[in-house]
Amino acid sequence: MSEQLDEGTRQAQVMQRSSRDPEQQRQAMETWLRGRLDADAKPVVPELHATKANGMSSDTVLFDAAWNDGGQERHESLVARIAPDAGDVPVFPDYELSKQFEVLRIVRELTSVPVPKVWWYEPDPAAMGASFFVMGCVEGLVPPDVMPYTFGDNWLFDATDLEKQRLQDTTVQVLADLHGIPHPETEFSFLSFDVPGETPLRRHIEHTRQWYEFAKKDCGPSPLVERSFAWLDDHWPKEEGPTVLSWGDARIGNMMYRDFEPVAVFDWEMAGLGPRELDLSWLIFGHQVFDTLAARMELPGMPDFLVPSEVATSYEFRTGHTPANLDFYLIYAALQWGIVFMRTGMRQVHFGEVEMPDDIESWFHHRPLFDKLLGGESIV
Repeated sequence: MSEQLDEGTRQAQVMQRSSRDPEQQRQAMETWLRGRLDADAKPVVPELHATKANGMSSDTVLFDAAWNDGGQERHESLVARIAPDAGDVPVFPDYELSKQFEVLRIVRELTSVPVPKVWWYEPDPAAMGASFFVMGCVEGLVPPDVMPYTFGDNWLFDATDLEKQRLQDTTVQVLADLHGIPHPETEFSFLSFDVPGETPLRRHIEHTRQWYEFAKKDCGPSPLVERSFAWLDDHWPKEEGPTVLSWGDARIGNMMYRDFEPVAVFDWEMAGLGPRELDLSWLIFGHQVFDTLAARMELPGMPDFLVPSEVATSYEFRTGHTPANLDFYLIYAALQWGIVFMRTGMRQVHFGEVEMPDDIESWFHHRPLFDKLLGGESIV
């Protein structure tokens, strides 16, 4: 087992996200700030480095910037989210960073959800090689993906039961607050997917179907993903429920915590409009994926954390909405995770980290859980 863990650690640590050079990015950012700020600001970016935090989608770089602000020297710790290079096997076919920027701005304006302050959006790829936006840097702890927090030896795994409960409850409250934003189809009309479909959920799944078509061009089809699309078509909910702002990537690995309460909510590439259960199922399933990985490594994992029935009860208590059809949404989540693994697997092939396998579904680290759900075994 230790050899398995050592190999898993090695692969995780060498997994490359971008071919961009940090020093060139630092110089480019400093030059861009000179054009963005006042003529006498004289901004300096002494250091820039790629984050080692979670996430395998956009390029995320951290940097400090100093400039003259009305005669006073100003220092800011900032984060830039940059659309990935098309040659680096991006997870998604499109990175509409302007939409992410607007979501963050509106959520910060309308709610108490702790999203970072957004500073600037730059659509012109000339400066950094792609469009990007800049937001404030927040200090806190993130449940690690590498190695997964369910593997042990990290701040969340070692927390007391009371601390874990606090983190779980306050995380669910974030979803409740996001879903409570009035008139989401008006406030976030720009998030409506421009694909065929009579309802937000149908458009959401059609958008994912097109994402899958994009993914399979490089690595070939996944029978499991295609079987799942067919299952969803055959088990469509009779009632989809109210439409809300859906964060999309609603998992604890995309949140930063302090004293086991959220202080930052980030990674909005998958934001859209749809039923509440989209985010609830993603929160549940994201943990189940990592717990499945722990079980495959014969580790104890965290089976008593983010238990589906407890998450659903906590959400109902905070919103008055009884989650429905969670098995449907969990299979949808499993399908989406499959597409993510198709893209991240191809990225590793691209950077020479792994060989192309005979079966791309060997990249599906959640395969046992996926099979269980499609076999009719509920985890709710």
